[in-house]
Amino acid sequence: MTVNFRAATRVTPLGESNYAVQLDPTWTVMGKPNGGYLLAVMARGVEAELSAHGVMHPFPIAASAIYASVPDCGPAELRVDVLRTGRSAAQVHVVLSQGGATAVTGQYTFGGLDHDEHPRYNVVDDIEVPPFAECFRLPAINTNGNHVGILEGSEQRLDPATLGWAGLGGEGHGELRGWVRLEDGTDFDPFSLLFVGDCFPPATFNLGSVGWVPTLQLSVYVRALPAPGPLKVRQSITVVHGRLVDEVCHVIDSEGTLVAQATQLAQARFS
Repeated sequence: MTVNFRAATRVTPLGESNYAVQLDPTWTVMGKPNGGYLLAVMARGVEAELSAHGVMHPFPIAASAIYASVPDCGPAELRVDVLRTGRSAAQVHVVLSQGGATAVTGQYTFGGLDHDEHPRYNVVDDIEVPPFAECFRLPAINTNGNHVGILEGSEQRLDPATLGWAGLGGEGHGELRGWVRLEDGTDFDPFSLLFVGDCFPPATFNLGSVGWVPTLQLSVYVRALPAPGPLKVRQSITVVHGRLVDEVCHVIDSEGTLVAQATQLAQARFS
């Protein structure tokens, strides 16, 4: 049974800035929680802690995590430490642990966001992608028989021209483009945008990478409140050096606004 994103990121106060969470199997890749999902879970802990202190900075506007290990689905705990609160932003440190061991650490800046405010300067191009219905929907069970739970919780449709690794488009170009929406029809918010920054398959697949591509560090900036509807996503490789890969992700809403961008450093193996 799939669990919607809001329910899957719920936190329960334990007192003294600690929170219990239940990491849900819907938001996994081959049984392990997705990195963007974990970033959103920790953000919910920040939201709860700031609210408990009467701090009115409601949204994550910047989030960065280091993945020291990959937690399992099931119970975990958050430790939330507010580092600073100011008139326009709050800065917070979070540790996600499981079984007494640190799995993920996060740094967050929370503040306010607006949908109607337009950027003063922007050099990010629009994402050229076919209409939603003309793109290829990624299945939750891939060709190797592996289960990708996030493809049950979200509907991801990729431009066939970028699916060389799936035998549909040209290989050799480290970029994926397409659409994403939540399966239950819920519109995206700043918390689920953290997931979108890490939701697509690794673009290294088009460069011949094989197997798991673990994220070492992920950073997401949330720029604006997204308009209703599916989001356009472009995930592209900047550099592959040895086994280290950096990917850049841009997310544009139904009105053409850049609402989030992400950068991650990952490891990849090549055949």
